[in-house]
Amino acid sequence: MNLQFIVDGLLTGSMIGLGAIGVTLTYSILRFSNFAHGDFMAWGTYATLAVVSAIGAIFGKVAPIGPLSFGWPLIVAVIVAMGFTGLLALALDKVLFAKLRAKGQSIIVVMASFGASMALRSLLEFLFTSRPTYFSRAIQIAMPVGFGIRITPDQIALLIVTALLVFGVHMLMTRTQTGRSMQALSQNPALARVVGIDVSKVVRVTWLIGGGLACVAGVMIGILVQIRPLMGFDMLLPMFAAAILGGIGSVPGAVLGGLIIGLAEAAAVQLVGAEWRAAISFIILMAVLFIRPIGLFGVRER
Repeated sequence: MNLQFIVDGLLTGSMIGLGAIGVTLTYSILRFSNFAHGDFMAWGTYATLAVVSAIGAIFGKVAPIGPLSFGWPLIVAVIVAMGFTGLLALALDKVLFAKLRAKGQSIIVVMASFGASMALRSLLEFLFTSRPTYFSRAIQIAMPVGFGIRITPDQIALLIVTALLVFGVHMLMTRTQTGRSMQALSQNPALARVVGIDVSKVVRVTWLIGGGLACVAGVMIGILVQIRPLMGFDMLLPMFAAAILGGIGSVPGAVLGGLIIGLAEAAAVQLVGAEWRAAISFIILMAVLFIRPIGLFGVRER
């Protein structure tokens, strides 16, 4: 049996998991499902592409790093775009979500996020057209690693980046005062306010982390697949499924949920057919809701 689907599943799961971290933090701390999160991925990717193009216009063609398909301009561009995407999420919250949250009706905030999602996606199509584009058209030779598995240098690099980012977010959440404040606000908002936690600061950090990670997930899709305005919207259901599977509020759970869904999708493509890929996330989501609604690492609210 060809085990190539394992690598494909891990890569897809990494993209889903990074996006799901923002989804799970937003839901657990701000108490609403943000349907615009997928579009943060697309905006972050196009912002990265714009910065790469600007660097190329200034410095000319830059050689890639070793066997990778990209050079230092992409690394610089991702860092800039992570900040941009975090600020975009923060601005959207300040202009729209915060005002609606104050009214205390979460369904209105959810519908507003759905509208914001369509607006952001339409604006991207207006600015960049719906035609797919790429960071690089260079073809990489996949290296055999045994058991019928082949992997490219780009794929190895992106898996390492994912692991480092997840570790960094986990350390932030468990070892810093800001992270502990985020967990406290997630578990008991009223008590967190009573003990003097700066709620505004926690909300800002939540949007910045979610936006930044969404940007990286989008860039991963751009490097491995292609860049298009709908790229984030297509990842929305898998991201929500991963967040629910892992347990709302759990960063490791969101990543593990993403990996499970990514592997399940890749296995379905190989065993059943590509037409079932999109259905896998929905099937897993329904199964979790019926069997264990709080997810793998979720905690029952008291």
